[in-house]
Amino acid sequence: MSPNFRIAVRFLLAKKRSMLMSLAGIVFGVGFFISTQAQLSGYQNLFIDTILGTDGAIRIEDRIQDVNVFLAAPTTDGGDTGFFTTDKENRRFVEGIEHPETVIESIMELSNVEAASPVIKGNIQLQSPLREDNGQVYGIFVDPHIAVSALEDQIRSGSIAAFRAAPMGIIMGHKMATRLDVAVGDSVVVRAVDQQRRFSIAAIFETGVSEIDKSRVFMHMSATRSLLKKPHGVSFVQVSVYDRDRAIADALVIENVAEHFAAAWQEREKSWMQLFKTLKISAAITVSTIIIVSGLGMFSTLFMIVMDKTREIAILRSMGYTRNDISNIFLWQGFIVLVCGTILGCGMGALITFGIESLPMPLSGIFATEHFVVTWSHWHYVQAVFAAVVIVMVASVAPARRASKLVPGDVIRGTAS
Repeated sequence: MSPNFRIAVRFLLAKKRSMLMSLAGIVFGVGFFISTQAQLSGYQNLFIDTILGTDGAIRIEDRIQDVNVFLAAPTTDGGDTGFFTTDKENRRFVEGIEHPETVIESIMELSNVEAASPVIKGNIQLQSPLREDNGQVYGIFVDPHIAVSALEDQIRSGSIAAFRAAPMGIIMGHKMATRLDVAVGDSVVVRAVDQQRRFSIAAIFETGVSEIDKSRVFMHMSATRSLLKKPHGVSFVQVSVYDRDRAIADALVIENVAEHFAAAWQEREKSWMQLFKTLKISAAITVSTIIIVSGLGMFSTLFMIVMDKTREIAILRSMGYTRNDISNIFLWQGFIVLVCGTILGCGMGALITFGIESLPMPLSGIFATEHFVVTWSHWHYVQAVFAAVVIVMVASVAPARRASKLVPGDVIRGTAS
């Protein structure tokens, strides 16, 4: 153990009450920082999983119709020539996908694409014996759609097997079923365009997204084509990927390969992702104020130590201690408090996160959960420690510089300032 470290410990013990207050602030600040970031990240990831499970990572929709623009250019002989180029800013779109099989075959060559499901979408009216409601029908092929969504896991009553075995069966959102006052096994009349069909309810699902649960109805592709009078093409192709973070890049590649507009989940849910980002930054700033207040307390305490220990500092300087040695003694004090505070704070953060994860918290709206959701990530601990390091070391530098500038002669004469 170096002499500088031993002296730093003795100086700390001289103001142990003040330092314990600063230490406690760092512990609580780091702990709350970790737990709040774990909660917000947990809800963000749950939202992303819900979106990927309902609408897929990428949605391929309308066919791109490029607009060609003629650019004129002068020639060396004084004449004019020109050429056509594609105007990417003013592209036109043709609704729907006319040849979904070709599109799916072309995108399945991409390494990150896991599966694809063609879907026909349309507006419908549903009528039960007691009530009537509006909804949206999604015509699907069962197995491909299960591969790109979490539909099978979202079933609350009934089963996918029952739906697969019933050509005139439907899967309905639980809020719509509640509004229509129907259950699995009941039948409803579905109207679209200028015709109607009677369908039986094979299953009821819940995504946790209120808008989906009260409006979406899944139906077999063949039945949907007949009901909507759409014998060819589909409305969109839903795509799942292995690495969801690469969805934006894959969407751009798909646009070039398939010549259809492709929207990644990050673009579709951009406003929600920005909201989560803002909340995480706001929470980090708010909780960091606890560490800042502790840093100010440490700053004040170290300055008091400098003022109280001027004679001891003068004696150390006269014994041969350099300015750097004196500065290091006070930096050591900040470092000791920092290390103890961050270690205890990380432990406290882990305990709070573990405790919160066990608490019941029923929630539905943009996602569904029965308890608090957290995400365990080492980056939360890194960010908390980094914030503590910056604040504590800044608070320690000024007192350390002040102590190093004391001149032994001035202290003895009583003229040190």
